Amino acid sequence: MRAIRYHGPGDLRVEHDVPEPECLPHQVKVRPAFCGICGSDLHAYLSDKVIPLRDVPHPLTGETWPIGFGHEFSGDVVAVGAEVAKDPDGPKVGDRVACQPTICCNHCHSCKEGAVNCCDDLGFVGLMGGGGGLSDYICIDARFAHKLPDSISYEIGALVEPLSVAWHAVEIAAVKPDDDVLVMGAGPIGLAVIQCLKAQRFGGQIIVVELSSKRKEFARQCGATTVIDPQGEDVVSKCRSLCGGGQGPAVALECAGVAASMNAACRAVRTKGLIVNVALWEEPVPIDMMALLFGEKRLATAISLTASDFQAVISALESGQLQAEGMITHRIKMDEVVHKGFEALMTEKDTTIKVLVDVRV
Repeated sequence: MRAIRYHGPGDLRVEHDVPEPECLPHQVKVRPAFCGICGSDLHAYLSDKVIPLRDVPHPLTGETWPIGFGHEFSGDVVAVGAEVAKDPDGPKVGDRVACQPTICCNHCHSCKEGAVNCCDDLGFVGLMGGGGGLSDYICIDARFAHKLPDSISYEIGALVEPLSVAWHAVEIAAVKPDDDVLVMGAGPIGLAVIQCLKAQRFGGQIIVVELSSKRKEFARQCGATTVIDPQGEDVVSKCRSLCGGGQGPAVALECAGVAASMNAACRAVRTKGLIVNVALWEEPVPIDMMALLFGEKRLATAISLTASDFQAVISALESGQLQAEGMITHRIKMDEVVHKGFEALMTEKDTTIKVLVDVRV
């Protein structure tokens, strides 16, 4: 079959002789329809630190480079494993699904507590083995094939994964109805965070910090009440002037992955405020701990997502609480992934938000 595989940084190849996967008893076989390219994929494309599997295999998949690529995808179930077939409530052949790319051991303390996103050996389909969404077929754990209502297209189905990452972060932030919130960065996840804040009936200010003029516009369309350009305004002073008599926002969500952004968030939130890191970091980050200490501010993190986040996002999309179409800026073919996908994300950041690959073309 055809599949895009990762051979290392800067080396993605469309291969036409990849063996078709066999469906194990607990799995379903999916024929992908659309697959998104996200910031994690771009990090992996640029650095060998995101997928460190050159020589040492992943503990759960046993795979090293090359590996299948793509973890934000939707498609159709074309086969079910023997165990799945016995479950009257399980996925069925013909179901349209959004696929959760979680790889977990099911045995560690985190998994037993239901926090599969914190598994000791956490991995992601399309990044650490198990095939990828950029392929003709892929087999995944049946638990992670989430049925799509007829009202949700395959394209929007491919956005369920990044929206679920944002939904999970907003849940961890535990934003109160009248809290003012600061969102650092208006890339795909930052924009998704804004939409999830609105979908969860959040009623305070949503202040967004972003450099790109086009992404500023997207942020306003998604529901930002104020957008700050950090090159032209002091983020901390502006936030304090907008919120609570000079106290600053109650919560900040760091989605930019830039040290200056993280430290601005730490300084900007009010006394006993919360900073939630959502961004992926390739290197240790110097954090101004004194900015946290004075004010007893708290730093938390949000990693990936859970099945309940997937279901919540699908329900919000079905009800119209989430409107994600505006995030899609590019639709490309499999053989255009490098030139019109990754290169566009690197060189056309102002106008590129979410690139979707039509896997069937």
